[in-house]
Amino acid sequence: MRPIRAVTAAVLAAAALLATACGGVDREREETPSAGPGADAGTGTGTGTDTDAGGALARYLDAHWPADAPGTVLVAHGEDTVRCQARGLADRAAHTPATCDTVYDIGSITKSFTAAAILKLEMMGELSVTDRISAHLGPVPDDKRAITVHHLLTHTAGLPEALGDDYEETGRDAMVAAALRAPLRSTPGTTFHYSNAGYSLLAAIVERASGTGYEEFLNAHLLTPAGMTDTGYVLPDWDRDQVAVEYDERGAPRGRPQEHPWAADGPHWHLRGNGGLLSTARDMYRWHQALRGDAVLDEHARRALVTRHVSEGGGSFYGYGWSVPTLDGVGEVATHNGGNGWSYARVVRGLDEDLMIFWASSQAHRAGGPGQGWNLEETDLPFCLGLAGLATGG
Repeated sequence: MRPIRAVTAAVLAAAALLATACGGVDREREETPSAGPGADAGTGTGTGTDTDAGGALARYLDAHWPADAPGTVLVAHGEDTVRCQARGLADRAAHTPATCDTVYDIGSITKSFTAAAILKLEMMGELSVTDRISAHLGPVPDDKRAITVHHLLTHTAGLPEALGDDYEETGRDAMVAAALRAPLRSTPGTTFHYSNAGYSLLAAIVERASGTGYEEFLNAHLLTPAGMTDTGYVLPDWDRDQVAVEYDERGAPRGRPQEHPWAADGPHWHLRGNGGLLSTARDMYRWHQALRGDAVLDEHARRALVTRHVSEGGGSFYGYGWSVPTLDGVGEVATHNGGNGWSYARVVRGLDEDLMIFWASSQAHRAGGPGQGWNLEETDLPFCLGLAGLATGG
């Protein structure tokens, strides 16, 4: 997987100046629930989701979403205004349309779940974020003795970004040993260096501290209490055609995420804990709702997730598994993106008001000239700012 780091506040702030470039944002609040081309005609699965077919979100996507790109977009402003639209085919060979229940690889958005798992374990008295990692991983080399769980959560441990290819066959203990051997990029606690390896170490700590598997802990203590039945690595009971096929920039199918080289219980350990979770738009909305109440974390833990713990540079800050910028016209948000070179996803959660945006595509790029190709990563930020304006009427 090509790592895609969390967007910095500085970049988001600059992108705010591009909000008007989104153009044509329809402020109309009335929705028309009749099914239309590319719309999800479902009625929701316990989230109160209005599919918005033919409504304001549909018109916005008509103007700003590539016609052939497969994907799903959900926008929520409070519990009474939740809109979801899906476009394109989740499986072109089978002519299966994308819906609001299509399952996508959400990439590094996984980190928000790993961070929440650590804070849940702290609530349970099994660890503290101030613990040195040696308390959970055993003896460590001299240069890493000062590394704490907090350092891993905030990307300040000094670890490298990655230790190997995501699909390399690597077990937990081998990954931990490789991380402890790796040269540090900086003295622990001094400098922000985005590290997928650090979040895989956190997943190992989840297993050591809980005595259960990483996904099993997420499922029991985060996902099930949040009502999320379609999120995980291998535990959810998905229909095969519910999971989107990933496509490369030439449009060639690369298979479903579970069809990539994985272990029987999920991805290998260069990916586990830092990426690769699968989810749906509806489930990500449930995650947003859970993080606004006490269903999974208490107030102290929820605040720790989105506290601006460390500077990312250029006016940007990182919490625990979230980047926390301020957007003009929106206020403070928690956000993360993720991708693997084929799929791409973004989540934005308003912290000053109840705003949530999630979108995902199983073909983030298509080669071609003007009007033929697309790069959803490049248009991510102005696209999200337009969605925020659509949701809030700002």
